[in-house]
Amino acid sequence: MRHTIAALLLLAASALPAHAATYVNIGINLPSYPRLVPVPGYPVYYAPAVNSNYFFYDGLYWDFDGDNWYASSWYNGPWQSVDPLGVPAYLLRVPVRYYRQPPAYFRGWRADTSPRWQERWGRDWEQRHPGWSQWRGAGSPSRAPLPYYQRAYSGESYPQVERQREMQAENYRYQPRDKAAREHFEEHGRGREREREERDEERGENRGKHRGEKRHEGRSEERDRRER
Repeated sequence: MRHTIAALLLLAASALPAHAATYVNIGINLPSYPRLVPVPGYPVYYAPAVNSNYFFYDGLYWDFDGDNWYASSWYNGPWQSVDPLGVPAYLLRVPVRYYRQPPAYFRGWRADTSPRWQERWGRDWEQRHPGWSQWRGAGSPSRAPLPYYQRAYSGESYPQVERQREMQAENYRYQPRDKAAREHFEEHGRGREREREERDEERGENRGKHRGEKRHEGRSEERDRRER
């Protein structure tokens, strides 16, 4: 059912203008900020108490629903779909045992090794990610800081997307290293710019409309004086 909802929302979102960010509801509704625990030896956190394959890596929250990966700048979404080609390698290397809701095709795979993504996503994906599973921990980047400021917001106080972007810019200075994470952050930045431009345009239109109304009122008063 959860997969069906996500698929329908993705289909509906495809009809939006190209400049609009595409967000989907993936069925996660956390009552508060989750407990995030480091995955030993990896620059990734996972959420052991969340009933989902929920991670934090390089400044973003990530979730795998068994079919698709999603990313969000805030712990409770909204979420954006991530193409398999764009999912960060360090995230894909996380061992099977840290997936709290592993899909059926994970069965039989060793718990201490990465999922066999090449079997799931095919030869084309594997050719574009040569040696992705050969990493043994050497040269691992440090973990990104957790955006703890978000713990103050839940339930009715959880902000809408526009406010999320503003708060992210004000409270979280980390700059992601991974290309997919950077693109997500940049999209949020472009979203802030678009919103600012739209507000400026709306204010300009309102000012022009107000001036036009004032001129119309002035001409009407002048006609009244002449008629008298």
